[in-house]
Amino acid sequence: MTFDKSYDVVVVGTGAAGFATALGAIDEGMSVLLLESTAKWGGNTAMSGGGMWLPANPLMARDGVSDSRAEALTYLDATVGDEGRATSRERKEAFVDGVADFVETAQKYGMEFVRAGEYADYYPERPGGKIGRALEHKPFDVRRIGDWWKSTQAPAALPVLTDDVWLLGRAWSTPSGFRRGAQLVFRAAGGLVRGAKLAGIGAGLTSSFLEAVVIKNKAELWLESPLEDLVVEDGRVVGVRVTREGRQVTIGARRGVMLAAGGFDHNREWRRKFHGINGSPSGAPGNLGKPIDIAMSHGATAELLDDAWWGASVAPTSASEPSFIVGERSFPYSMMVDAQGDRFANESESYVDLGHHMLEHDKAGPYWMIADRRHARRYLRNYLLDPRAKKAMQREGVYFKADTLEELARKIDVDPARLTSTVERFNGFARAGVDADFGRGNSAYDRYYSDPTVHPNPNLGPLERGPFTAVKVVIGDLGTKGGVLTDAEARALREDGTVLEGLYSAGNNSASVMGRTYPGPGSTIGPAVVFGLRAARHMARDN
Repeated sequence: MTFDKSYDVVVVGTGAAGFATALGAIDEGMSVLLLESTAKWGGNTAMSGGGMWLPANPLMARDGVSDSRAEALTYLDATVGDEGRATSRERKEAFVDGVADFVETAQKYGMEFVRAGEYADYYPERPGGKIGRALEHKPFDVRRIGDWWKSTQAPAALPVLTDDVWLLGRAWSTPSGFRRGAQLVFRAAGGLVRGAKLAGIGAGLTSSFLEAVVIKNKAELWLESPLEDLVVEDGRVVGVRVTREGRQVTIGARRGVMLAAGGFDHNREWRRKFHGINGSPSGAPGNLGKPIDIAMSHGATAELLDDAWWGASVAPTSASEPSFIVGERSFPYSMMVDAQGDRFANESESYVDLGHHMLEHDKAGPYWMIADRRHARRYLRNYLLDPRAKKAMQREGVYFKADTLEELARKIDVDPARLTSTVERFNGFARAGVDADFGRGNSAYDRYYSDPTVHPNPNLGPLERGPFTAVKVVIGDLGTKGGVLTDAEARALREDGTVLEGLYSAGNNSASVMGRTYPGPGSTIGPAVVFGLRAARHMARDN
């Protein structure tokens, strides 16, 4: 086969999984090319909270926080369980065992991590559960990557850390929230004084990856270069065909091809086929599933295509995309109801659990988040920050306001007596401090997004002061979690379990080791970076 260009490693995708693979290739002395199908690099990771769930990581050990391999695996068994080959014991062990290598390698190349020390696992009361396993990147000066910042998928550069988010949600209702808001302002101002443009969360993580891989170590990154096919010789993947600047280019991959191009969030046909809904995704628009399809056409098998990183989102409008909600639905003085006006789940539970409950309860919806005036006055509601979006929500039937619950019920086409009865029952739970129906506020995870000034349960507050509001909520997601089935080294597998030599997959392009759940904050990006690095290590020693 004659190639137009050749590299040791070709990486398809520029999110965390792709960058971690490229970083590992560089660390092993291999040449690497990253391919991005769209005009913007960074994928879902750049748009995300940027957290990485990495149990028993070196920063925990440094800080004297107890964790171990055994506890991490116990927790994964208690939460993930057995959901097929993607969640095998071997893959769980590979994930946990690869954590330290990723953290230390990234630090070696100048990436700076901090712990989200107050963020709980999503089931901290289960065996092996902990608080503070997630890592994130320190706010990063994006001026260090020059013009690359102009083509990032990240929405903005804000010096935000994960533990800022839950406190900022109550910045004008609690002293701790106000202090954190002030710290954020001073952090941003300090950056400006130093001539820096600081970005935290996903924007900071991907920008630091790009600096380490592209700026400092001269890896190539091609934008608007979609994968068209794999090149296979004698049963081994040896390269790729891509479209670049209007023509087909054939690229050799001496050590391997990594498919790290995300899931199929925005592929409506696949969403209807595998999920039974069109979907309301919050991920990168280039996630159409083509690399998964190409891998399958060459014999790779797939798992978990029927699942996603579910959650609740405020319904989209002509002026706004779906807005994934976490803290807003967990803070007091609010609750969620179905189309009949009934509660159906613990509003404060992990977003993937809430999404599953919405799917099981009523795929069609609509759902509504009902709140009294204290919710609006005390807590940050991200979906209403843009006045244009709010006007569109009002105009298009996504946001309603009324002086009484009865009037609000009529506006959202719910029986007033039924909604009033639901609210009265909920209010009784709020005053007693115990949600007897769904256990809201029982878990340390629930209480991460709560208001400690509200008693006796910081997640519950009665809905009794008008005006009341209703926001239409749909089944949203942070990406799909089904894709190419891989082994402990991220190698693509056929249905019979044999390896498709030369082909690797990680991130949402692969079937998740987390199965059908979400063990902790950053359970998408954590495995993405670990298996990306493991793949690069395997490429280096297997050829």
